[in-house]
Amino acid sequence: MKPDPAFDARLAAKKLLREARSGALASLMPSNGDPYCSLVNVATAADGAPLLLLSKLAVHTKNILADSRVSLMLDERKEGDPLEGARVMLMGKAAQDSAVRARENYLRKQPEAEMFAGFADFAVYRVTVEKAHLVAGFGRIVDLAARDILTDISDAGALIEAEPEAIAHMNADHKEALRFYATKLIGADDGEWTCVGIDPEGLELQQGRAACRLAFPRRVTGPGPLRAVLKELAEQARNN
Repeated sequence: MKPDPAFDARLAAKKLLREARSGALASLMPSNGDPYCSLVNVATAADGAPLLLLSKLAVHTKNILADSRVSLMLDERKEGDPLEGARVMLMGKAAQDSAVRARENYLRKQPEAEMFAGFADFAVYRVTVEKAHLVAGFGRIVDLAARDILTDISDAGALIEAEPEAIAHMNADHKEALRFYATKLIGADDGEWTCVGIDPEGLELQQGRAACRLAFPRRVTGPGPLRAVLKELAEQARNN
């Protein structure tokens, strides 16, 4: 079997990053440097950096506070042999992110965490990705730099600022369009899909614990271009 020349490792890694809702977090025990692995829920910031809601009482948080180096594995959780599915290992450093936007981004994608997110021992942590290793099948094992999988938001301040309002508008007034995006353009199961994230490169849709990524046909940096792209995609979905 020959490697697929059309395979784009960067897009595959970005898709895994944006669609993951849980992953395996590896940290280092401060007493002896032994590796420690735990299951965590995951969301993403506007640029795709992983966000974690962690308790200071947890072993992994104590490890991070002593040594910020971590590795986070995300996989596509498909049916069948999990080793046949794609996964990406992210390596970098984790640190607390006290920004209101980070908390909002996390809770949109992990709404069940609302009940304990306000507890004094909980805080949002951002993983600053330094490099990644993608395993996506035969001929699809690739080392990637952070710039390959994160999204440049340096020119997208207007879009980032408008994101909460745009998400609320889509969920309130364009439920049918969101459903068509998921089912017609992505091939996801039918259901009540909601928008939980918008960035320059795409739209994040979610139903329960399932999430899917709709890539934009071109880069978007402001509300006007966003409306144009969403209208274009809605027309495409209806005609599909």
